[in-house]
Amino acid sequence: MAATLHHAFSSLSPIRLGHTKNNARTGPQWRRLGARPVRCEVAVGESRRVTVSNGGDSLDICRVLNGMWQTSGGWGRIDRDDAVEAMLRYADAGLSTFDMADHYGPAEDLYGIFINRVRRERPPDFLETVKGLTKWVPPPVKMTSSYVSESINVSRKRMDVPSLDMLQFHWWDYSNSGYLDALKHLTDLKEEGKIKTVALTNFDTERLQIILEKGIPVVSNQVQHSIVDMRPQQQMAELCQHTGVKLITYGTVMGGLLSEKFLDTNLSIPFAGPSLNTPSLQKYKRMVDAWGGWSLFQTLLQTLKRVATKHGVSIPTVAVRYVLDQPAVAGSMVGVRLGLAEHIKDSNAVFSLVLDEEDVSSILEVQKKGKDLMRIIGDCGDEYRRA
Repeated sequence: MAATLHHAFSSLSPIRLGHTKNNARTGPQWRRLGARPVRCEVAVGESRRVTVSNGGDSLDICRVLNGMWQTSGGWGRIDRDDAVEAMLRYADAGLSTFDMADHYGPAEDLYGIFINRVRRERPPDFLETVKGLTKWVPPPVKMTSSYVSESINVSRKRMDVPSLDMLQFHWWDYSNSGYLDALKHLTDLKEEGKIKTVALTNFDTERLQIILEKGIPVVSNQVQHSIVDMRPQQQMAELCQHTGVKLITYGTVMGGLLSEKFLDTNLSIPFAGPSLNTPSLQKYKRMVDAWGGWSLFQTLLQTLKRVATKHGVSIPTVAVRYVLDQPAVAGSMVGVRLGLAEHIKDSNAVFSLVLDEEDVSSILEVQKKGKDLMRIIGDCGDEYRRA
């Protein structure tokens, strides 16, 4: 059985700085795009919701999504009742889109309990605003119709829904073309009404183009994207803009590294600063190391703090707003430690924050000092497929 998606990255050897990877390719009919300056579209009065669509398929989601990887262990013990109460508070505050996966511990089961509470305790129009996005991360075995259907039925049962709002598909090995078979069967299940929208997670630009050329109607691709990791803006975003596919981003606050907690800290001194005591903090610290190291990251945090103070918000709020303003980005994930910690205020502040040209320029000044992660790691999702 394949390792879980996020933990697979955690188990990889450290990224070798300066190592050039040449597998950031594009499809046969998609022109090659070299590294180009990142762009930021300044948002003005933007809605908190967005529709991702392809053809006749569409789904309305909140632009700040509640990520539920944190329910899988490693962030503290999750109490079921406290977690569901926290989900209700997020939804009541307008943060009503939840992202989970088949392997995120009890995440799908928690959603099932939560959605039944919503059905009983909230009006029908409120129920319509709640969305549950899940992922299917199968081992690269033969993708038969029955295997795909049975796997999706497990998520439908756990989430207690007749139709999954969105099924985001991950594939480990591109040399095995079974991912095309799986997506065909998922499309068939969509036509049967068991899935409302089909999407991807951690696919690269080349494979996304191949999938679209096969006529498979994916609405989005969930990828790692932050102020530090701007790889999606080098190739993926341009293909998305040409095709209408949207990006949903995770790692946008880097597990909490992009926050006041890590500002003016020195991790080289044992026990002197906050510990990297969660899988996400450990994962994204490796991204910091690959990008430019802790000293440059401190420069970034100081810059973000100045922007945050200017607007009366937090560093994570600025970090999310910056990524939401990037081309092709429909929504960004913020992980939730349900019942243990809450950031409803910071997440909702994203919708009223407008970064001006001075803010964007100051962030770009720091970004350009970092290394090109596309050259070091490869395209979106390649961190899960390195030998």
